[in-house]
Amino acid sequence: MPSTVVHVAVAGLLATSLLSDHFDGRAAVVVMAAAALPDLDTLVGLWVPGGHRAVLHTLLIPMGIGALLLADRANGNWIRRRWGESGVRIAWVSLISLLVAGIGLDLFTNGVNAFYPLHDQFYSVSGKLQFSNEEGFVQTFIEPHARGSTENTHYRTGFDLARGPDPNQKERVFPIVRSGRQLLFGLMSFGILGFRVWESRKK
Repeated sequence: MPSTVVHVAVAGLLATSLLSDHFDGRAAVVVMAAAALPDLDTLVGLWVPGGHRAVLHTLLIPMGIGALLLADRANGNWIRRRWGESGVRIAWVSLISLLVAGIGLDLFTNGVNAFYPLHDQFYSVSGKLQFSNEEGFVQTFIEPHARGSTENTHYRTGFDLARGPDPNQKERVFPIVRSGRQLLFGLMSFGILGFRVWESRKK
């Protein structure tokens, strides 16, 4: 599964590309924090069995935030009055970051409990798209795979090794990057982000 570092790296690229003229270091931190937010349910899983990848990975959170942003836009634009056009842009890019970099990466890797708590079911949209000279185009993305509920699904983390009481004397792993591709992607993302921060300070 992607580490928090990878989630934040994707968010950094979203910040550099979508914030446009409103980009600066503080705005980028807000966007990256939005992507890291869902991983806090790693700690919630210590008290709520099956809570990791459910409590803060539910799509209901970005849907609710999106509804609030649309309501604000329709009812006087409080965000614009308080923080100007930059505040509006940062809010929407942060929402995209939460949805794509925070929740989406996990949904398309190992799965999330997409509509928790209204519907307690983990889903994974992982698959393949390929062309075979015997089978033609083959794709396995269209049909999401159900993986169980919070009652029988546990995602192991360094904080929460197993469902129920944690075993003693076991190795606790906190992933940073899990492959050369992830390392390359992270270096590229943070390099671009650093360049944009440096460039924004020259103005």
